[in-house]
Amino acid sequence: MRFLLKGFRNGLGAIIAFISWMVPVSKVKRTSEQQHKVDEETINIELYQFFGCPFCIKTRRIIKRLNLHIITRNAQTIGSKFRDEIQRETGKVQVPCLKITNGNEVQWMFESNEISIYLNKNFG
Repeated sequence: MRFLLKGFRNGLGAIIAFISWMVPVSKVKRTSEQQHKVDEETINIELYQFFGCPFCIKTRRIIKRLNLHIITRNAQTIGSKFRDEIQRETGKVQVPCLKITNGNEVQWMFESNEISIYLNKNFG
């Protein structure tokens, strides 16, 4: 039964991801200097995510709309280094999760709405 549910959830996630890919997002337009500055500001931001997770898809669309170059980390595979890292550092595997590194300080931000507010406030 678990196997069937997992297969259904992954299949549905793939369909949602495909639809998201088919429906274009209008990106924020910036001058090359502005974009370069934003790229420098996002160099230490990573998104830990699952490919077919609807909340991760929502977050990736926001990132795409804001024209941000944020590295995505696949935390879906059990035993992967990114899944292990998020588990070790936060005590849970919950996605989407934004990892913001500022020098020696690391902030982990969960919840797609919280991430959306942060990204729109800082880069919108």
